[in-house]
Amino acid sequence: MSVLPDPLERLILALERLPGIGPKTASRLAFYLLKAPAEFSSDIADALKMVKSGTAFCHRCFNITDAGREECVVCADPKRDKSVVCVVEDPLDMVALEKTDGFKGLYHVLHGALSPIEGIGPDDIKIYELEERVKSGGIEEIIVATNPSMEGDATALYLQQRLGKYPVKLTRLARGLPVGGDLEYADQSTLLRALAGRQEL
Repeated sequence: MSVLPDPLERLILALERLPGIGPKTASRLAFYLLKAPAEFSSDIADALKMVKSGTAFCHRCFNITDAGREECVVCADPKRDKSVVCVVEDPLDMVALEKTDGFKGLYHVLHGALSPIEGIGPDDIKIYELEERVKSGGIEEIIVATNPSMEGDATALYLQQRLGKYPVKLTRLARGLPVGGDLEYADQSTLLRALAGRQEL
């Protein structure tokens, strides 16, 4: 039997379901919301409702956009290079790349990566939609920017096999040592990739 009132217990259990939030953090957040002014809690509740009703997926790249819009702001931008498409696993990866201000092409958001262990196959992410974009023409290069993980590498390999038959250049983001990192702390895999991807000075 819990010593907490049912509404508070329900809030804690709901917060625990969020990624990276354990029981202690969920309890702290719930008690913070309990003590906060009513308008603060109302703002959060309204924002949570709006994030579902006020958003949709772009019909072209599957990025998140405002509800009622066919295309996201990137796809609708006439200044973007439509011949280059960067493939990412999720919208947060796209946000990270946009913050660099170094990529001026379009994106394709897969909404996941292939993971047979978790039962995620090609039908579960937006791979076929990407192939349809390539088939329709106008794309000269696909930059595969999946995460440097087993799942990300498996997805990149599958994309290479799937899209290799089309007249499109397939590239992968370079991997290696982070800026400001020390060689002694780098793992073997990172060092091997840094050596393989070395550039002329």
